[in-house]
Amino acid sequence: MTPSPLQHFYDLADLSEAGAEVVVSAKPADLPALAKWAGVDAVECFEGRVLLRKLPAHRFTYDAALTADIVQSCVVTLEPVRSHLERNVSRILHLSQTSRRLAEPEPAWSPADDEGPEEIQSPRYDLAAPLLEEFVLAIDPYPRGPGVAFEPPADKAEPAESPFAALKVLKKPG
Repeated sequence: MTPSPLQHFYDLADLSEAGAEVVVSAKPADLPALAKWAGVDAVECFEGRVLLRKLPAHRFTYDAALTADIVQSCVVTLEPVRSHLERNVSRILHLSQTSRRLAEPEPAWSPADDEGPEEIQSPRYDLAAPLLEEFVLAIDPYPRGPGVAFEPPADKAEPAESPFAALKVLKKPG
C-alpha cells in the first residue's frame, strides 16, 4: 500500500470539553507527492478545517470542511482541466480499548444510521486520513474541459469486395 502523502496526528486524550479546531493543510513541498498519490496532474491547494468535540463514553465527533484545487488531463483532448473540490466530512470516533470496553456499556446506534462509529485503537488519531479519503472520492475519474464532448469515430465503409469473395468462386455448386 502506498504510504499516505499527508499526516497530521492529534491526541484526542488532550481534547477539552470545549473541543478544538485544527487546520490540516499540505505544504507546497507536499503537493507533488499528494498529486502522484491521488493520480492527478497537480494539486494546487489542499486544506481541511477539522472541528473536534468530545462526547461521553470515549467518543468524539470529527467534522471537517475540505477544499482542494487540482489539475487533471481531459480524457478527450488531454488539455489541462482545473477543478475546485469542496467536501464536508463527519464521523463519530469511538476509542475501543479493552479495559474501557469492559468497564462501560457501549452506546447503541441504529442500523438506519449511515454507519456506526469508527473504531480507533489509540487516542492518537491522524486527522488527515478522512480528508484524504474524501479527497480521492471527490476526484472526477473522467474529467472533461468545458464544452468538450466525446465524438466516436465515424464507421468506416466496408471494402467493395470482401477478401472471402475469391473463395466463393472456388466453391462448386450443388
